[in-house]
Amino acid sequence: MLKRLLSYLYPIKIHSQKSAFSKSLEITWANGDLVMDSMNTNYSYGSLQRILKLGLKNIGFDKIKNMQHILILGVAGGSVIKTLIDDIHFTGKITGVEIDSEVIQIANRYFKLNEIPQLKIIIDDAFEFVLKTADKYDLIVVDVFQDTKMPNFLFETFFIDRICFLLKNQGSILFNTMLLNKADNLRNQKLISDFSKENCSIKSIPRVEKHNELIIIEKSV
Repeated sequence: MLKRLLSYLYPIKIHSQKSAFSKSLEITWANGDLVMDSMNTNYSYGSLQRILKLGLKNIGFDKIKNMQHILILGVAGGSVIKTLIDDIHFTGKITGVEIDSEVIQIANRYFKLNEIPQLKIIIDDAFEFVLKTADKYDLIVVDVFQDTKMPNFLFETFFIDRICFLLKNQGSILFNTMLLNKADNLRNQKLISDFSKENCSIKSIPRVEKHNELIIIEKSV
């Protein structure tokens, strides 16, 4: 409790380690909340939770609350899962895909993801998972980062087409991206301008928390 109170004055790091996929993973008390950070960015809770919550609000809390199955690509500490359960009161199934098993171990320890009965965590590469899954989803959240870098496959037409295929009718995709330079801006512009999928629409929410852009894809039928 003392560390939590002191964190309103300055951040207090309580855990630090490396993993096979991350040079640095840290758990820190900051402004009264536990957050997970990589070397150069917030991985869960803190600003990331605010970013994804804004995207979920844009899709509609009432719509999400009535969904049946949500897919999270890139779990980290699970802040978007906590938003779904604590703020939206979602009671359906959640499948979380995370490539880094050590991240999940940390998330279980500090954020109690393993105590969420409706959540199933799968340790797998996001690209490999979407190729294999036979399920369809009402909402797909794409939040795949290695520190500040985003794998190239996320922006390939094949991947975008595949996750659109996995959507149920009236389903939505919430894609969190980071814009750090001109190349990143051009990458996102190309994705949006080249998008052409029957019965799907695309839009963006730019400059969320300064460096993030949310891309939302919605399937009509």
